[in-house]
Amino acid sequence: MKNKFFCSRVPRRQAISVRTLAGATALLVCVLGCVSGARAGDAPPWMRAVVNAPLPPHDEKTEAVLLFSETNVNVISADKIKTVERRVYKILRPEGREYGIVQAYFRSPGEKVNSMRGWCIPAQGKDYEVKDKEAVEAALPGVDGSELVNDVRVKLLRIPAADPGNVVGYEYEKEEDPLLLHDEWVFQDQAPSRESHYSLQLPPGWEYRTFFLNYPDVKPVQSGNPSEWTVQNVAGVRAEEDMPPSRGVAGRMLISFIPPGGAGAKGFADWHQMGQWYFNLTEGRRELSPDLKLRVASLTGDAATTLQKEKRLAEYVQGRVRYIEISLGIGRWQPHSASEVFEHNYGDCKDKATLMIAMLHEIGVNAYYVVINSRRGGVGKGTAANVGAFNHVITAIAFKDGSDPSLQATLGHPKLGTLMFFDPTDEVTPFGQLSGALQANYGLLVTPDGGELTELPKQAAATNSVRRTAKLSLDASGNLHGDVDEVRFGDRAASERWALRSVTTDKGRIKPIEGILAGSLANFRVVKASVTNLAQSDQPFVFKYSFDADNYAKNAGGLLLVRPRVLGVKAQGILETKEPRQYPIEFEGPVLDTDNFEIALPQGYVVDDVPPPVDADFGFASYHSKTEIKGNVLAYTRTFEIKELSVPVSQAAELKKFYRIIAADERNTAILKPSN
Repeated sequence: MKNKFFCSRVPRRQAISVRTLAGATALLVCVLGCVSGARAGDAPPWMRAVVNAPLPPHDEKTEAVLLFSETNVNVISADKIKTVERRVYKILRPEGREYGIVQAYFRSPGEKVNSMRGWCIPAQGKDYEVKDKEAVEAALPGVDGSELVNDVRVKLLRIPAADPGNVVGYEYEKEEDPLLLHDEWVFQDQAPSRESHYSLQLPPGWEYRTFFLNYPDVKPVQSGNPSEWTVQNVAGVRAEEDMPPSRGVAGRMLISFIPPGGAGAKGFADWHQMGQWYFNLTEGRRELSPDLKLRVASLTGDAATTLQKEKRLAEYVQGRVRYIEISLGIGRWQPHSASEVFEHNYGDCKDKATLMIAMLHEIGVNAYYVVINSRRGGVGKGTAANVGAFNHVITAIAFKDGSDPSLQATLGHPKLGTLMFFDPTDEVTPFGQLSGALQANYGLLVTPDGGELTELPKQAAATNSVRRTAKLSLDASGNLHGDVDEVRFGDRAASERWALRSVTTDKGRIKPIEGILAGSLANFRVVKASVTNLAQSDQPFVFKYSFDADNYAKNAGGLLLVRPRVLGVKAQGILETKEPRQYPIEFEGPVLDTDNFEIALPQGYVVDDVPPPVDADFGFASYHSKTEIKGNVLAYTRTFEIKELSVPVSQAAELKKFYRIIAADERNTAILKPSN
């Protein structure tokens, strides 16, 4: 739903994997399709040395294993760093051929790839070699217009014969003028790794500081200059549904390069200093032009309260300022000025946050940047300060009147008072609320005094809900028909608004309703349907529809078997796998859904038996249902609540049991028998 909401950033140097741009493989093959310059040529000794090495632990689904990697970083000065990358993979499955595509990202100007070579050692026959002249440079694959709005480039080289049983390897050298004297060694990826090395050469008098994430601390095997770290037999990161982002689970080493006297403007040691660094980047960007001051006055002049003024400014920035990411030079971190964003009427997340903060300041309200990851689980309380941790910017507004119940995304701060978090980029989440992915997520609160890693508030579950009510009737042939009201709040409303934002026909607007019915009914017809509050994000979103479902009740020897749970599926099978769960389960956000179905019985039938009530509470979530007989009506009610947003692996078995309980209840049937 919200792909465009989150500004993406390419780290200064990242692990090279074709999967870093999901879905772009076909385009890469197209770009490289003309490359056919592979020649016979001996692979280098560092590659030959590991061809017959034992493979790291892996299973039958593993596509490729990393036999050897080496990252050699030479810090020449604060303005020049050279890096040499070497990698050797053994391809195990056909899908692993993608590891034969080498990608090296760089920013132009300021960074360049000096050389790139690749080799293939086949299981039989002579080695293949591809040289630098066969590589091509391109804008970011899979990103429309990236050559105009983004200065990230990629150098690509395809290694021939990357087939199962063969070994492929490559080497490239990259040179850069770094924005920050930081690096990130990502030594855990999808492919299991046998052996990985990182070496660092510093100028005289320089020091370094390291911090390991998602992995025990590793001491250097060689100290001094150069220093070297080694890890061995590192498991691959196998994708799991609803897992944290890879940044939250993959092993990596953060390293800071510290020149004599400190890194100055090119470094920071902690979150406080990172906040100072980021605040300095925004200095002078929040000044208002005369035209922008006039616009603020026109938007807020007749508003009776400060809250009304804030809401009008929020509606303007969310709905009237287009989202376009332009990430050129330092612009990948530094916002454009508020006046420039206003003049051009577009900007990315940090630009829209800057405009919002500037406009609020004009009406006497303080607001602050919050740099955050668009997915919960990528940053935790113990995460070290690093720019790669985040990919999005929102705002924290100093708030004086917290009495309005619609203002859910609030948090008390010991120095700044009540803060209300607001995402100016998220045009379908109203002022006073946050999308579920940002709730209980860690962000860097940036103030003039520095930065502070802050856990954002988790809203009440009722703010993200579907309240479904249906009045239905069943005939003696088992056909069901009736009316349904669905009132949606929070992300449940936002997702529908986003899906329908550009739909202009009535037929298109009822497509989501057809999807809801198709998820629970084998045969149905939508008789009529309507949508309410499609554009009013501060109001509940409402579906109203009527349907007919043929043969809903099943005849069994004169009895009718009726499923009281008519619509809606809460059970999930994400844990019904042979492999044990490896990573925590991240829910999208807190949830409180309710269903209330009333089914009028056909004439001549009475209820013989109903399913038992269900009361399941596992702490992180609960589910309650009840089927009752009320005169000639079969009444079914249930509530489904997500309380905690992350379930650790130690509780995965409980979550599986929870979903199985729900699945059984959703299948249960009531039995109707003839009344005579």
